[in-house]
Formats: sequence, C-alpha cells, structure tokens
Amino acid sequence: MSSSSHGARASALAPFRIRSFRFQWPADLLTSWAFEMEALILGWYVLTSTGSVQQLVIFGSLAWLGSLFSPFFGVAGDRIGHRTMLCLTRGIYALLAAVLTALTLANALQPWHVFVISALAGLMRPSDMVMRHALVGQTMRPDMLLGAISVSRTTSDTARVAGALAGTGGVALIGVGPAYVVVTAMYVGAFLLSLGVAGATRGQVDRAASASVSHPLADLKQAFVYVWHKPDLLGAFSVAFLVNLLAFPFFLGLLPYVAKDIYAIGQAGLGYLAAAFASGALTGSLILSSNRLRLRAARTMLVGGAAWFLAVLVFGQVTVLAIGLGLLFVAGLVQSFCLTPLAAVMLRASDESMRGRVMGMRMLAIWGLPLGLLAAGPIIARIGYANTTLLYAGIGLIATLVIALGWRHALWRREAPANAFV
Repeated sequence: MSSSSHGARASALAPFRIRSFRFQWPADLLTSWAFEMEALILGWYVLTSTGSVQQLVIFGSLAWLGSLFSPFFGVAGDRIGHRTMLCLTRGIYALLAAVLTALTLANALQPWHVFVISALAGLMRPSDMVMRHALVGQTMRPDMLLGAISVSRTTSDTARVAGALAGTGGVALIGVGPAYVVVTAMYVGAFLLSLGVAGATRGQVDRAASASVSHPLADLKQAFVYVWHKPDLLGAFSVAFLVNLLAFPFFLGLLPYVAKDIYAIGQAGLGYLAAAFASGALTGSLILSSNRLRLRAARTMLVGGAAWFLAVLVFGQVTVLAIGLGLLFVAGLVQSFCLTPLAAVMLRASDESMRGRVMGMRMLAIWGLPLGLLAAGPIIARIGYANTTLLYAGIGLIATLVIALGWRHALWRREAPANAFV
C-alpha cells in the first residue's frame, strides 16, 4: 500500500481515534436506521390504508414537527449537556416505538394511532441532529471537523440504503409487527450506546451553570441576534431552508407517491427508489470523508445546492425507471456536497458557547420540509407531478443564485473564512 493511500485512509478513520465518537457513531447509525425504517413502513401503511396522497404528505410532515422547537432543544443542550439531551430523546423514541409495536401485534393499529405517535416523535426528532452535530463540534479538533461530519453523515446515508430495503422488504417478508420489534430494538441499542458518549467538559459545565441564571427566551434571542449578524451563518441557514422547502419533499415524503403512481412498482420498488437516493448520498459522504478533495466549503455548498435542484427538475420529467434511479443517485450525491459543507460552515463559524443554540436554529430550516410537502399535495393535484418539480426546482435555482449574490463576500469570495480549504 502506498503512503498516500494509507494517509487518506487514516484521515477518513481519524474521528474514530476519539473514544466518544466510537460510541456516538454506532448509536447514530442505529437511530438513523430506525428512523428510515419507520418512515417507510408507516408511510406505506398510511398511503395504502387511506389511499390519499394528502394524508401521506401530512404524515411525512409530522416527522419534522419539532423543527419549530429545535432552538429550545439547543438551549437545553447548552445548559444540561448535549449527551443528556441525546439520551433522553432516544429513550423516548424507544418507548413510542414499543407502543406502536404492541398495537400492531394486537391487530389494533389504526391510522390515527400512527399520526398521534408520529407527531409526538416528530416533536423531538430534529433535536437529534442538533445534538449529533453539537457533540461532533464539542469533541473534534477544527482540522478534523469536516471529515468527522462526513463520517457522521454516513449513518443517515447508510440508513437510507439499508433501512429503505429492510423497511419495505422486511414488511413484505415478516409483516409490520415483527418489523417494528426490530425498530424498537434499534432504538434501545441506540440509547444504551449513547450513554458512552462524552459529557460536557468542566469548562462547559461552568459556562452552562452561569447561563442557567438567564431566561431561556433571553438565550434564544441572543442566538437569533448572533446568527443575524454573521453573514456566513445567515447565508448557510438560508440555503438549508431552501433545500428543505423545495428539494427534500421529493425524496423524504413523496417517494411512495412516485413508486405507486409514476412508476407503478409497488412497495418493493419504493425501497429501490429510496436506496438509489441514499446510495448517492453515501457515496458523496465517503468522498468527502476521504479528504482527497480540497474544497472551499461555502462555494461547494452553493454549487451542490444548484446541482441538486437541477437533478430534481430532470427527475420530475422522467418516467423510465432505470433513468429515474440514476437521477436519484445523482441527486443524493450532490445533496452531500451541499449539506456537509453547510454544517462545517456553521460549526466553524460558531463560538463554543453558542454551538448548541446555533445548530438548534439551523434545525429551524427543516421546517421548510413540512411546508414544502404540505404545499406539494394540492399543487400536484392541480398541475401534476412533473410540473410541480419544474416549479419547485426553478424557484430553487433562482433563489440559490440570489443567496450567492446577496452574501457573495461571505460565501463566494475565495478569501472569506467560510471558504477556507476543508
């Protein structure tokens, strides 16, 4: 093995030298797999039991309901510790999944059960990503940050490959009840592994204790002011909101509709569609984690976002399954080249004492996803799926250009801190 290849491999595996990350990565992996299996199992159940794409997009929106409250989770994480928040929410995921399992095994499951429990889980789900990113920022050196984020993202990327196939194929093989037993076991395992993640340092505990005398709303206001006056953070937040509003709905909510009404390939085919997108995302994360490319983070974020919208536009006009699968792979690939540098820009631009609150505010951008999903239902009914993708992607491309021009000094200028090589 050449020294260069050995160095690249060492760089990719460097985050695992940190003990906390060796617990966090498998815990995040199990949580992400459970998230993905749940979304596809229940999404298909809602679509087939109600026969309504409107009900499907409402269900998909519930998973991100908590994005409105994510800044408060960030404040809580800064005060009581990010590990404590992570363990608390993952324990509740396991409890809610166990309730669904019991209802399914008793043949008592109804669509309203799914909506209520999904709403409860959705209140906390966005905070999971807040805590993941905050813990990576807490435990990693700045020069290891992008690689660690990329490796961390492989947990959700692999989940969308394996979780998609396991979620749809598992139901077909063993039924919803046994499949949900597996989901519950994954949440329990994630909770136990999360207990091994590093807690706050003494300095962080002291800062949290001093902050606890202030009101949470004052902390939240401070975070808004902090982000508002940092163009690199505000620009990255805008990109995050934009892709959630106009790109993600076609991959994290409407795929069951595409499988059933566009390609007519059924539940197993839904797994293939989700896996194609996830495979591209995983490939992108692996490329970034290898540290073989010298990238300017903010520029990469903007170019990746524009390429993602182009992929959405073309995907919406295609009715041939093989071509659609290829476009889904490309969309997943460029998605990683947008969102991973975006996270790096925000973490590097945030002071340690503000990191939880800033990442909590970043999760507010996820609210674009349920808004985009809820709008897509009636728009598809009125003008059709292909025209809806054309509309969403066209607006997305124009808005990306506006963001690049509006914050060009902070996001596009080569000398800007956000464009330091990563």
